Amino acid sequence: MLKRIIYICLGAASITLAVSGCKTPELIQKEVDDTVPESYSNGSQDTTNTAADVVWQDYFTDPSLTALIDTALSNNQELNITLQEIQIAQNEIRVRKGEILPSVNIGAGTGADKVGRYTSQGANDANTDIRTGKEMPDPLQDYMLGAYATWEVDIWHKLRNAKKSAMTRYLASVEGKNFMVTNLISEIANSYYELLALDNQLAIVQQNIEIQNNAYEIVKYQKDAARVTELAVRRFQAQVLNTKSLQFGIQQNIIEVENRINFLVGRFPQKVDRNPTAFGDLIPETIQAGIPSQLLANRPDIRQAELELASSKIDIKVAKADFYPSLAITAGLGFNAFNPSYIFTSPESIIYSLAGELVTPLINRNAIKAKYLMANAKQIQAIYNYEQTILNAYIEVANQLSNINNLEKTYDLKSQEVDALTQSIDISNELFNSARADYMEVLLTQRDALESKFDLVETKMRQMNAKVNIYQALGGGWK
Repeated sequence: MLKRIIYICLGAASITLAVSGCKTPELIQKEVDDTVPESYSNGSQDTTNTAADVVWQDYFTDPSLTALIDTALSNNQELNITLQEIQIAQNEIRVRKGEILPSVNIGAGTGADKVGRYTSQGANDANTDIRTGKEMPDPLQDYMLGAYATWEVDIWHKLRNAKKSAMTRYLASVEGKNFMVTNLISEIANSYYELLALDNQLAIVQQNIEIQNNAYEIVKYQKDAARVTELAVRRFQAQVLNTKSLQFGIQQNIIEVENRINFLVGRFPQKVDRNPTAFGDLIPETIQAGIPSQLLANRPDIRQAELELASSKIDIKVAKADFYPSLAITAGLGFNAFNPSYIFTSPESIIYSLAGELVTPLINRNAIKAKYLMANAKQIQAIYNYEQTILNAYIEVANQLSNINNLEKTYDLKSQEVDALTQSIDISNELFNSARADYMEVLLTQRDALESKFDLVETKMRQMNAKVNIYQALGGGWK
């Protein structure tokens, strides 16, 4: 019986398709361009031992930093929110899978119906001969217990494609989580190196305060000996006060960076464990970048964009199926009686039903067309997003490779500048003491030396940030 109904409905569907034509709107087509240059600006095409293949525990060797990253991967709220989004996407797959299977429900009900004696139904009930030995109840009660099933036959693979699309979006959400892990590791590492740099700048300021205090005391003695004027004493005093004021701004920056790290780690403000003296010994290692095509496999954001593009293509198939007829089969089986004692009497109380429903859009299909065209627009949007993500990834790597090279040269020159200015402080003090240089030369030399040391520390921090950023740009950290 069921097969007969299905065959009849399929035949009716074919006739309906022939009548309506099921013509779908023409879509705008765009091909995906995922080509990338053969190499980066350095010209290297070595694909072995790239930085992206190194796990973060081996890439970052500072134990304090690795402890922070490990804690953040467990406690960071934003990452945990993303993990819940993955669970949502996973449950969406279950929803789509459930739509493919028949739905079966069990129900029970009761009620009472009072009709007039001189109505057609009342006359019928009065003439009904049920040999029970009892009169028919008035009002007539109704008791029912049964099971009902509904099933949409997935003729055009609409439901299966919807499940496939949900599965692809789930995989995309996993890649989104991986991309967040990469960003989280990079943000903590950059903040950590910034904190070490601030610690070193604070130490430099405190050392300069001591040097300037000594010079200030010497100037006061020279003023007492009438070798310099009060103007020189005040200028040296102002220099000491200016340098002392710098340390409070640095201390505030240290508090803010520490709290930024604490936020990423998912804890309330506290001191971040670190070893500032190791900062000067940090030397960025040589980075093996590989070739641009490896970004397609290593960068989670590219993989996410690729999966979202695949899902958008499937969504077009789902939207297209709305133009075609849908076949729904309903069935029911149960017991129905006016008295509870008769409800399981067989076959008198048995009820059943079986029906097939074929529905197809015929006249007003504007909503379906709009949904179909919208799915196509989203697919084109996903193509542009995928291409943009690839382009952005390549540019990020190219920028960081150039940055690493230029910062290395900058650091060498800054080191020489610091050495020269450090020596010039002693020379200017000796010349000033022997009256062969005025106090302004001493002050300017001290200020230039302080600024150069600050610049050297900042350059070192930028070098370490470049090491972090190239690791992120190549797609490292999530594996």
